[in-house]
Amino acid sequence: MKLSVVMPALDEAATIGRTLGSLAQLRARGHEVIVADGGSADATRALAAPLADRVLVAPRGRARQMNAGAAAATGDVLLFLHADTELPPGADEDIRGKMETHLWGRFDVMIEGRSPLFPVVAFCTNLRSRLTGIATGDQAIFVRRAEFAGFPEIALMEDVAFSKRMKRRSPPACLRARVRTSGRRWERRGVLRTVVLMWRLRLAYFLGAAPDELARRYAKEA
Repeated sequence: MKLSVVMPALDEAATIGRTLGSLAQLRARGHEVIVADGGSADATRALAAPLADRVLVAPRGRARQMNAGAAAATGDVLLFLHADTELPPGADEDIRGKMETHLWGRFDVMIEGRSPLFPVVAFCTNLRSRLTGIATGDQAIFVRRAEFAGFPEIALMEDVAFSKRMKRRSPPACLRARVRTSGRRWERRGVLRTVVLMWRLRLAYFLGAAPDELARRYAKEA
């Protein structure tokens, strides 16, 4: 099994070097790393170039960037990883063990940061995902490339829409190994405020709100 790690990025110079550096062992084992940049104004592409197999420029928008990266991938399994999220050791073997029986899946998540609320937020995220079959982008979603039909190119909630589409075909593999994601956005905006905002937006989406409107609310309230 060859794994293609697809990383959407936009102005991630502060974090992308560390994240890509953590993938060096995966690349040494024959897996590939593709960075899909959305037009960064900082040094993201320059920092990524020596640490990835390919850096491409894609239309801005996380779903568009991930789809562009997937189109360039050559692996058997696609793994979508945020630029501030690191995989656990042996992630490729964890995925390999699940791909025999599943079409797609995700990892549990832990949130790195100073807030004592982060373990609670991570626990609730993992439990909700296990109960609903809905994965978030922070959980490093993976899918067989032959079964990948693209992320819906919407302004927000592309991970939720993708999960809803995929779980109609098969339940996700819910790996208990944990990816480590940065809590910087929660800390910058306030942990409780961010949690409440995201729950409100998710509820609005499930009730039929348009993703473009949700993205405007997210930008305004965050």
